[in-house]
Amino acid sequence: MGLQRVHHIVIRVKDLEQGIAAYEAMGLKLERRAENAALSLKQAFFQLDEGAYIEVCSPIDPNSAVGKALESRGEGIHSIVFKVAEIAKAAADFKGRGVSMIGDTFVHPKSTHGVLVQLTDKD
Repeated sequence: MGLQRVHHIVIRVKDLEQGIAAYEAMGLKLERRAENAALSLKQAFFQLDEGAYIEVCSPIDPNSAVGKALESRGEGIHSIVFKVAEIAKAAADFKGRGVSMIGDTFVHPKSTHGVLVQLTDKD
C-alpha cells in the first residue's frame, strides 16, 4: 500500500499572473483557472503527460495556509500530491512505519525533509 505516482505538484506564488507566465514560458498550456473560497486560493492548472498536472496557486487571504506558507517560506513548491489506492489504508500503513501524518491526507513535512506530501485516491 504505497505511493503509485505523482498526481500533481502545487506551487505557491505571490502573483498568480506572474506564476502563469513563468510556466507558459516553459511551453506549458494553461488549462483552466479556479478560485477556491474554502482554501482562500486562486489557482491555475497546467496538464502534464500521463495525467499529472501542475497547480500554481496564490492566496486570497494572507492568513490562509498558503498565505502563511508564502510569508514564512516564500515562493516555491507547496506540496507534492501522490496517488494511492486507498487514503485511509495508506495513512495507516505510513503511521505504522513511523511516518508523522496530519490527519489521513497529509504527511507532515518533518517526515519528508521539509516537503508537504498529500495523498489522493482520485485519478
